[in-house]
Amino acid sequence: MSGNKEEEDPRIHGIKTKIRVVPDFPKKGIMFQDITTVLLDPKAFKDTIDLFVERYRDKNISVVAGIEARGFLFGPPIALAIGAKFVPLRKPKKLPGETIFEEYELEYGNDRLEMHIGAVEAGDRALVVDDLIATGGTLCAAINLLGKFPKLYENQLSFEFQT
Repeated sequence: MSGNKEEEDPRIHGIKTKIRVVPDFPKKGIMFQDITTVLLDPKAFKDTIDLFVERYRDKNISVVAGIEARGFLFGPPIALAIGAKFVPLRKPKKLPGETIFEEYELEYGNDRLEMHIGAVEAGDRALVVDDLIATGGTLCAAINLLGKFPKLYENQLSFEFQT
């Protein structure tokens, strides 16, 4: 038996065939992996959600945090299926009420993520969902943001990562 799960599960190949590669987007030299084409295929979309659910349903995940905007497409169905709450991590000034934020650098500028205060609690275990990792800046900002609030209670979140 091979240790490579991609060879073992034919759903992964099916999903990969649905991802469109867009050259030079959002700028020259970038080969953008467009997952919106996965959403157009109900089987590929379901297989994507099912693979995440199978991987994380027994990991005691209490929070699925989705990074705006594509994390909002995959995060809620994963959260529902594993019995976790969904926490949106949004661009500035998109959430009503009191928020905390984390600033970060992108490969083409700066940005920040915001989250409602009280969305995560001490002891929560988080899964962060986004559509890609370019420089890792957004993911690091999400981890830092999720870790801010529980630190007030002298506790930490734990994280699961899938690359």
